[in-house]
Amino acid sequence: MVLGKKLAKDTLLPSVLEDAETQSEKLQLGEVGSSPYSQVCKRFSKESVNNQQRVSGTEVDMRGPKDQRSCPEGNVLDRGEREGEEEEDENEEEELGEVECVISDEDYDTDLELRDEREAYDPTGQTRYMEACAALQVVPASYFLRRMQNSELSMMHRGLGPQGTKALAVPLVTNTSILRLNLRDNWMEGMGGAAIAEMLKENCYVTEVDLSDNNLADYGARAIAGMLKENSTLASLNLSGNNFTDRSAEHLGPALIINSKLQHLDLSHNTLGERAGQHLGESLSENTGLRSLSLAWNCIRGRGAMMLANGLGGNIFLRTVDLSFNGFGKEGAIALGQALKENTVLEELNVSNNRIPPEGAIHLAMGIKVNKTIKSLNIGRNPIQNAGCYGILKSVQENPDSALEALVFTDITVNQDFEDLYTAVKEMFPALTVNRGGRFDAFNKAKA
Repeated sequence: MVLGKKLAKDTLLPSVLEDAETQSEKLQLGEVGSSPYSQVCKRFSKESVNNQQRVSGTEVDMRGPKDQRSCPEGNVLDRGEREGEEEEDENEEEELGEVECVISDEDYDTDLELRDEREAYDPTGQTRYMEACAALQVVPASYFLRRMQNSELSMMHRGLGPQGTKALAVPLVTNTSILRLNLRDNWMEGMGGAAIAEMLKENCYVTEVDLSDNNLADYGARAIAGMLKENSTLASLNLSGNNFTDRSAEHLGPALIINSKLQHLDLSHNTLGERAGQHLGESLSENTGLRSLSLAWNCIRGRGAMMLANGLGGNIFLRTVDLSFNGFGKEGAIALGQALKENTVLEELNVSNNRIPPEGAIHLAMGIKVNKTIKSLNIGRNPIQNAGCYGILKSVQENPDSALEALVFTDITVNQDFEDLYTAVKEMFPALTVNRGGRFDAFNKAKA
């Protein structure tokens, strides 16, 4: 039981359980230092040293064969001394035998105690989880107990709350089986998110984590940022729907500069605003790990949109970026057009529902005209009208090195001039597909 408590204390997160007992460990250390086993060991070491000194002294005082032949009495004396020494050696061997017997008995008892303590150690983490639940006064999740050894743990919509999340984080610190962790929609809040963040600082096996819809807020974002500065194994992180604000971006931005292992980050459905776009734009220009980023359904606009676009222009690793449902407008579209001129690795860009006018679409088309890597562009549900759609498609026609395979103009009506241009572009790029909202003439016929 002593080792069980000690192991529980060692493995529990500092922020989870702070009332671990330390007085019993001090008493145990005092008892070990004054145990009979240690006194016997000291006695055995002293007698062995004395025995070695006697043996070395006897070897020095022994006379050579010539001296024994020249003095017959010396032979008798030598024989008597040798017999006396043999008797002393026999007595010493008996005493040493008794000491060895005592030591072996004590050592045997110690092995039994250690063996019992080893059996108390639980590699699955179930014991630690039960103890954490008892300390935090939460009901253990039987689903978790049954799946602690699986490679993937999905506990969505379980209502863990902050306390239940803390208890769950305790065994995950040393768990080596779970590689993908899905804790979506458990309302863990900032305290629960901090517990998961502390766990991920120690766990080097989990590579995918989904913490979406947990109301982590700025407190949780700060804890997650601290984890990203230390964790070197996490490859995918979903933080969607956590009420992150501009202050959250102040913490996450520097963490993205330091972390070079995270490849997929989802920050959609938050309340990131203009200042968040500035912080994230600065970090994206220096990030060397991200391959996909989602900032959809936020409030990034104005100068924040421009700074974010500039950061994308300087990034040479991102392949997929989702900026839909923000407020980039004309200024943001102009910055995105410039970014497409500079970026040589981006393959998918989604800027749908961003209030981009026809003028912004024309500037965006200028970047498409020289870009050689973009494969998919979604600019649907923007008021770019037929002129914006025509300008973008015309830029594709004028770029013989274009890699575009999909153009999305959802819910934007076009005229016959656009259809004729699409037919001509289709001959140049047979793989290109265009999704548009319909034609004016078809709309007028349906209305009539």
